[in-house]
Amino acid sequence: MRHSFIDQYSDLDSLIHRLDPRTKFITSLVFIVIVVLTPIKNWQAFALYFALVATLLIISKLPPLYVLKRSLVIFPFVLMTAIFIPFFKQGEAVGSYNIWLWQVSVTYSGLLVLANVVIKALLCILSLILLSATTKFTDLLKGLKQLGVPKVIILILSFMYRYIFVLVDEVMRMRQARDSRNFGSGRLRQLKTLGNMIGTLFIRSYERGERVYAAMLARGFDGEVRSLHQLNFERVDAYFGAAFGLALVSLVIIFW
Repeated sequence: MRHSFIDQYSDLDSLIHRLDPRTKFITSLVFIVIVVLTPIKNWQAFALYFALVATLLIISKLPPLYVLKRSLVIFPFVLMTAIFIPFFKQGEAVGSYNIWLWQVSVTYSGLLVLANVVIKALLCILSLILLSATTKFTDLLKGLKQLGVPKVIILILSFMYRYIFVLVDEVMRMRQARDSRNFGSGRLRQLKTLGNMIGTLFIRSYERGERVYAAMLARGFDGEVRSLHQLNFERVDAYFGAAFGLALVSLVIIFW
């Protein structure tokens, strides 16, 4: 069972790793907001945004292949959502194509919207990868709690992080059992088996949640997660936040 696929490289030693989780979260949030609000026509700004986040990725010493793999996991969902925009956006047509009985047209405005979604999504994904990969998930949750995020959201995220590994291990065992019993079976039967697996996983997850809840009540859990480790906002956090904010403000002033 793997227990570190979310924050696998959070134990590396770099300037980014040593920053307070609250500093990294706030700077990442500001970066995402500015990227989303930047007009797509300011392509120079997006090039500099990418250079900025790429520089931070290099400083963090994260393996480039790891960053690429994490990006490819999320990016196809964004692309699948936005790929149809050029065909339905009104405007000047770039070209028309016949697909079976339909004639569809690609417009300039649609391509511009597609580029807007893809570029901004890529930059936001890279910033989130930088945040999650350089910060222990427990420290990130503690930082979010101190920033005023509701306690119920913190608890949900903490339990998700704690038990997602158990559920993944359960899925792997069910998959191994399915493969050992479905040799040579047809596709229809495999789909039926897959449906049964999903239902079984849901029931087991529900039952496990009930047992965990009962065990926590038996041990006097009052909804407060306590820890001896305290977060410290140090001088380097102030310097990094000021430098990062100054760089973003400069880009906004120059290109907006």
